[in-house]
Amino acid sequence: MTVWRKSSRSNGGGGGTCVELAQLPGTIGVRDSTNPTGPILKFDRRELAVLLKAVKADKHHL
Repeated sequence: MTVWRKSSRSNGGGGGTCVELAQLPGTIGVRDSTNPTGPILKFDRRELAVLLKAVKADKHHL
């Protein structure tokens, strides 16, 4: 069974723009929490670390 997790900082006040992550076989899945049956992006740990670093570095543009 796949367990999807949302950030502990997600309190529902973000306008529904949250993502969820789950450990999948050989990868980490990322999906839109408002569309749980929609597409899933898959990353290995290194790729996800690069993505998160880029998002954090550019957070003032969000």
